[in-house]
Amino acid sequence: MKKLFSIITAIAVIVGAIALVYPGQQVTATGTTVQWLADNQPVIGEFKQALAPQQLEFPRDLGPHNDYQTEWWYYTGNLETDTGRPFGYELTFFRRALTPQVTLTPNSQWRSNQVYFAHFTISDIAANKFYPKEQFSRGAANIALAQSEPYGVWLNNWSVSEIAPGKVQLEAQTDKVSLNLVLEQTIPPVLQGDKGYSRKGVEVGNASYYYSIVQQKTAGTVTVGDQSYEVTGKSWKDHEFSTSFLSKGDIGWDWFSLQLNNDTALMLYLLRRQDGTIEPLSSGNFIAADGSVQKLAPTDWQIEVLDTWKSPNNGAKYPSKWRINIPSLDLSLEGKPLMANQELDISTVYWEGAVGFNGEMEGKKVEAKGYIELTGYANNSLSEVL
Repeated sequence: MKKLFSIITAIAVIVGAIALVYPGQQVTATGTTVQWLADNQPVIGEFKQALAPQQLEFPRDLGPHNDYQTEWWYYTGNLETDTGRPFGYELTFFRRALTPQVTLTPNSQWRSNQVYFAHFTISDIAANKFYPKEQFSRGAANIALAQSEPYGVWLNNWSVSEIAPGKVQLEAQTDKVSLNLVLEQTIPPVLQGDKGYSRKGVEVGNASYYYSIVQQKTAGTVTVGDQSYEVTGKSWKDHEFSTSFLSKGDIGWDWFSLQLNNDTALMLYLLRRQDGTIEPLSSGNFIAADGSVQKLAPTDWQIEVLDTWKSPNNGAKYPSKWRINIPSLDLSLEGKPLMANQELDISTVYWEGAVGFNGEMEGKKVEAKGYIELTGYANNSLSEVL
């Protein structure tokens, strides 16, 4: 689905020794650790809100929507070498507007009301190693930016760049791992919710505009240490923009993106409430091989948690094995993480990792790989700061 429907009312951009903080925004930073300070009374001001379905147009809506407060471009994928060595990856760019408008200082390329931050992970399944990293920047001076034509999003040396219609290149590097992939679109963008209008709560404006690009053919290299691996696989993209936050009583979400080996795909998200129930506006879609979409409500599926995993970093307990049944699709799946510890314990704490499922659909065996995101299970979770 993705995500992030509480409000950051404190955010910092650290560029070298420079911190950019707007009036009314509070943050403390020590070394490379950012402490987010939340406010229970977010002010929407003049930001646009997602109030009703609207026509999403491409390539225009590939790019940024700076008049909405929050936006993200989210890439995940499951890859393997020609010998079957598996890897997972996540590369996500977030944009956050600190104020509805900004008056630019004459002749200054540094002034901005937009903050960008990004998360990059590699899951080296065979070695049972997880490599998470994050970056922050102001949206200025070409350090961080998003654009529609040609489509691109970047932050320092992490980027997504259009290299041909329907084809993008992903690049990201850290001191331990790197990624260089080409993704090729195979079906049109999938409009989530009601023609791209995805409601998350009953409050006015508690919604996002949301589309996905699934079953993208992927090829390139993953590098771990001094060893590079040629890989192929499939990737999933989510892009959402909104001025929204979780409803009172919602504590986080479980988000499933699964790509089946019969060329179909499944997206489900469950907004969890403090009382243990699921927000009725939780939703999902089944995407057929031809790109047609069947909308799914919480009454259409059953998800049973079969096991849990306890984080050695903070003691949080996450679901770690699931059984999914969707009678209307004659689909049943059972699966688990490809490795247990895929928790991002960075300035925010959440679990986001590569998973594998097996089961049956219409009496035929199917396999699925994908990613699951779990927020609200640990303190300072993603759902609490975004």
